[in-house]
Amino acid sequence: MADLIRAHRRQISSRWRKLDAGQTALIVLAHLRNDERVADLAGGNAVSASTVRRWVLEVLGLLAARSPRLDRALAKVAKDSGCVVLLDGTLMCTRRRSGRANRKSYSGKHKAHGLLFLALTDAKGRLLWISSARRGACSEIMAARYEKLCARLRELELAAVADLGFVGLDEGTEEQPAVITGVQGERRQAPVVTEGGREPAGQQPAGAGRARLREPEDLPDPDQGAHASAARDRADASPAGADAPPGGSVTGDLPAMITVMNCASTPTAHHTRTVDLYESR
Repeated sequence: MADLIRAHRRQISSRWRKLDAGQTALIVLAHLRNDERVADLAGGNAVSASTVRRWVLEVLGLLAARSPRLDRALAKVAKDSGCVVLLDGTLMCTRRRSGRANRKSYSGKHKAHGLLFLALTDAKGRLLWISSARRGACSEIMAARYEKLCARLRELELAAVADLGFVGLDEGTEEQPAVITGVQGERRQAPVVTEGGREPAGQQPAGAGRARLREPEDLPDPDQGAHASAARDRADASPAGADAPPGGSVTGDLPAMITVMNCASTPTAHHTRTVDLYESR
């Protein structure tokens, strides 16, 4: 970076600067990499904040001028016997703008304000090319079409692997696609309800869809099932005097302890409790 700054100053015939190229590069890196405040960097180096800000913008322009163009980056991949590149887009969040310009930088996909960038990497993830900034409202497919990405990939017989955000970008033949994406899952159709209020048997697989209440005729017969069998077993096992009307005396023929069910189910250790019949006495 110091060599870039030194060559730029020599090119524009800059007579003198407050700091040399090495110190300027150090200040710019401290701001870009460590997010140091401009005012803090200016106060520590005896320069004004506007000077530091001008240095940062100057270096950003020099670095952007060195970035490779899309056609040169793809030509280098093809020259190195490459056949596949990775394509992806990202949103760099920015501050919210005021007025009507607010909507241009708002991304409905990310629900945030920012600038959209496209990037190409090789199979190992090394950055090959990054696009210029576009407004956040622009979609990834639209940004790729602005760059004419599919035509340039076909020209060099290359292919790009992308995520589902680029589905529909490549409008060419399926035999030689320029952009390879995943397959979107089919959306389930709304359930069809008949006049009787039920869905057809083959409409949805078992366990899927909305739950519905069972009709009265679908419920089991009260005289059948496990609950009715347990009730009959308890009735057969109960003593003869158990059906005595309320207020009747407890005879000596009955045991002093009796097991009481907590719920109408098969008796287990968790559903029973013992009651002393003579506790009230």
